[in-house]
Amino acid sequence: MSEQREKILACACDLYLSDGLDGFSMRKLARSLGVTAPALYRHYASKERVLLDVVGEGYRQLIQYLHRALQGRTPEERFRMAGDGYLEFAIRHPRYYEVLFMGVELLRVDDVPEEISAQGCAVGQFWNDRVRECIEAGLLRDGDPEAIGMSLWAHAHGLTSLYLKGMLTLPEDQLRALYRASCIRVLMGLGTEGYAEQLAGAPGEALAEASASLHGSVQRGETWIHRGTGQ
Repeated sequence: MSEQREKILACACDLYLSDGLDGFSMRKLARSLGVTAPALYRHYASKERVLLDVVGEGYRQLIQYLHRALQGRTPEERFRMAGDGYLEFAIRHPRYYEVLFMGVELLRVDDVPEEISAQGCAVGQFWNDRVRECIEAGLLRDGDPEAIGMSLWAHAHGLTSLYLKGMLTLPEDQLRALYRASCIRVLMGLGTEGYAEQLAGAPGEALAEASASLHGSVQRGETWIHRGTGQ
């Protein structure tokens, strides 16, 4: 990606997330870039085209992180690496993460380019394939891979969103430990008896450290629990 395009997309992310679609305009974007509106129009015909390019680039980055899982040698390794890649993308590219998972329908674009639709489908298919091969390997109980994948994604997205919204104040290494341990708890319910037994001792010392840090945040009133109650 060219430096100029990268700058445009970064500014577009910030403007969209701060002002919303109604507050987003090519004139505002040009001002934040330090250029004139006509100069910006030479690159993009409308604000919708800019934001669709943001979504497309976000998917491209996410797919790169997920596809690292293909280096895994076993279904379990690929499954775990895909989950780790999802979190790593969110940590490294929080603006893209938020734009992606607000959904392109919120951009009020009737004609979403086929390429972007295909990218979104590819992300879901990749994850469902990891679930499917774990079922076939006897790690997860028989079931609909898409339904199981949705449950696992909803869990991962919820925890990730809490972190990105500042509702979990943990260092990145402890966030990763908490994320993995929390996913393990869910998998123990979805896994076969043998796999659940294998997972039972998996969290280890990293979880204890993450849990201690999270407890400290609660004690200091740094989590959503205290913010929401005003304590």
